[in-house]
Amino acid sequence: MASNLDTLVTVFGGSGFLGRSVVRALCKRDYRVRVAVRRPELAGYLQPLGRVGQVHTVQANLRYPASVEAALRDSHVVINLVGVLTESGAQTFDAVQSKGAETVAKAAAAAGSTLVHVSAIGADAQSPSRYARTKAAGEAAVLAAVSSATIFRPSVMFGPEDQFTNRFAALARMSPVLPLIGGETKMQPVYVGDVASAIADAADGKAKAGATYELGGPEVLTMREIIETILEITDRKRMLVPLSFGLARVQAAFLQFAPGAFKLTSDQVTLLERDNVVSEAAKAAGLTLEGLGITPDSLEAIAPQYLWRFRAAGQFQRMSV
Repeated sequence: MASNLDTLVTVFGGSGFLGRSVVRALCKRDYRVRVAVRRPELAGYLQPLGRVGQVHTVQANLRYPASVEAALRDSHVVINLVGVLTESGAQTFDAVQSKGAETVAKAAAAAGSTLVHVSAIGADAQSPSRYARTKAAGEAAVLAAVSSATIFRPSVMFGPEDQFTNRFAALARMSPVLPLIGGETKMQPVYVGDVASAIADAADGKAKAGATYELGGPEVLTMREIIETILEITDRKRMLVPLSFGLARVQAAFLQFAPGAFKLTSDQVTLLERDNVVSEAAKAAGLTLEGLGITPDSLEAIAPQYLWRFRAAGQFQRMSV
């Protein structure tokens, strides 16, 4: 039986939040991993995730097809994780999530590679959100080029380097009051390590070709419940002030230019108007984490392992009962 060391997997966007976990999962399964990123000289931290020589970084930019074709040359499996939460310069939703996804898919088709594409729950061609529309356009372009591609749609992901739980924990450390936008909007937070395992399963050939999986955690929580969980973990007592979507958009007109945890765009507000959970259709078809044999980890089980740093006394502070 051939070893996975004979299999080359190219990961586009492997230096990001999800990418690090995917590279780690692939290395544990003995794949040779090529990581295609815009700035390979800044991705040296990926090397220790595998054995000596197992992980190799190369330069590629989805806006330049020739660089994509060169990056995936001789690859058996191609995984596209590239996406942006906010637009910046040439890195627009359309350029990255629609046209960029199409570029990777066409190159993978030409190379005869197996393709795994990561989108997001909420991808919808009719959505008022540009983020969601371009995610849907990317999916359509991928399947048009490679009908056997496997697509994964995760809900909001959490983990040590996320921009979700860490963001609210950081805000709670700085402010006694937290704005609550879409407090009753339902989400199904999924651990990034579980999503990475699903993607590695697809590389193993365990996922259905041409299928779209929806990946969510074990619990459906409202935005209010998620923030309250974060506050409990970090032992912070903060006032939550509900904001209407209209007022949130007014604030976003200014906060779109803010740095770090304070940044808020009108498109993000639009996304918060809709629930972000695994559909009943995906559950019935077995196109979920559970359908792949993965038991998802909960927010309460994982988040304390990294959010302790936001407590006033760090990891040695006793949790409130």
